[in-house]
Amino acid sequence: MHTAWTIKHKPQTLAEVVGNKDVIQKLVTWVKAWDKGIPKKRVVFIYGPPGIGKTVAVETLAKDLDMELAEKNASDYRTEEAVKKFAGIASQYATLFGKKRLILFDELDGITGTQDRGGVKALTEIIKVTRCPLVLIANNAYDPKFTTLRNYCLLLQFKKPPAGEVAKLLRKICAREGIEAEEDALKFIAQRSGGDVRSAINDLQALAQGKTRLTYEDVSWLAYRDRQENIFTILRMIFYARSCISAKQAVDMADVDPDMLFEWIYENVPRHLTHPRDLARAMNALSLADVYRGRIRSTRNWKFTRYFMDFMTAGVAMARRETKPSGWTPFRFPKRIQTLSRSKASRRLELEIGRKIRRKCHISSYRASKEVLPYIRIIFENNVDMAVEIARWLDLNAGMIKYIAGEEQAEAIIRLLEA
Repeated sequence: MHTAWTIKHKPQTLAEVVGNKDVIQKLVTWVKAWDKGIPKKRVVFIYGPPGIGKTVAVETLAKDLDMELAEKNASDYRTEEAVKKFAGIASQYATLFGKKRLILFDELDGITGTQDRGGVKALTEIIKVTRCPLVLIANNAYDPKFTTLRNYCLLLQFKKPPAGEVAKLLRKICAREGIEAEEDALKFIAQRSGGDVRSAINDLQALAQGKTRLTYEDVSWLAYRDRQENIFTILRMIFYARSCISAKQAVDMADVDPDMLFEWIYENVPRHLTHPRDLARAMNALSLADVYRGRIRSTRNWKFTRYFMDFMTAGVAMARRETKPSGWTPFRFPKRIQTLSRSKASRRLELEIGRKIRRKCHISSYRASKEVLPYIRIIFENNVDMAVEIARWLDLNAGMIKYIAGEEQAEAIIRLLEA
């Protein structure tokens, strides 16, 4: 069974948390201030983008200071009654074994939805009288519904860590996993993550899974990925949706190119729908989606888009009937996109050679590269003298000659051309 590296390599101490050292020190100082009595600000409100270590900083702090951590997801406690039942009781009573308690309300953004029935108001009242440190976490502390709440909180902003620090963490993970990684590869993953540490680790696992060496070439095509919303989250919501509506809504959460999303789903369906009948239903849905995609391209009738999207998302989601849960299964990057990215330079060079042949043979570049170039390659590999004449006739440069003949044979051809 696979284990997510974000869990496997989760920081165990505060010192292992990446970035935001100054802000973390303020958090430590505030918690320790409770030893001298209740501080002026009874609550810390931590905010910042997802995936940068807000929650893990609080969890490791509690562990370092040997405190009992009472942690809940605020989105599960929307009502006044639910908030009082958890936070109200926890903030007033001592722990069973005499330890100091630290209360954490994570993902506070979730408490501001339409289902909120007094949750924020109840939390504000609890903040005024809490007798132990209470930490709130949200992506945006300046949501209008937090206006009153903020007045009672010490605001601490977590920022995205520098790419260098993220790359350093990835290097440590590679060492633990026995992976030899090129420095440029790790830096590229770190830069592409945009400071999202969790996303960078997910990318590293997806790219390095099953490898003992990770090169820049293995990761350079990562630029094809749309990072506005983590594609792994979108895929998970589609593959494990319980209704057609939720599967279709997953796509609306991010600006994902439909063709690229199709490639992601196609690549990962066999790994997440393992029962043959489920897989057959999912692949049938994808084939229908592809039919509509083809009709869109041929007719320019964009009304077919709804059917393309529906079969690709809801069709795949509803195919899951008999597949049994098998633990965490990593998502793979689309091999077809990876192959196209890696061969992009080769295809460009092949097209340039095709143009050279076109000028001399008066045929299309496509026909030249597909029908004539294979014969030229045979000549270059077996007859150096004739290769020199052809290269001179077509006016091929050194890069083109190496592409056609290979490194060793190209050196002899180039040497004779320059003589």
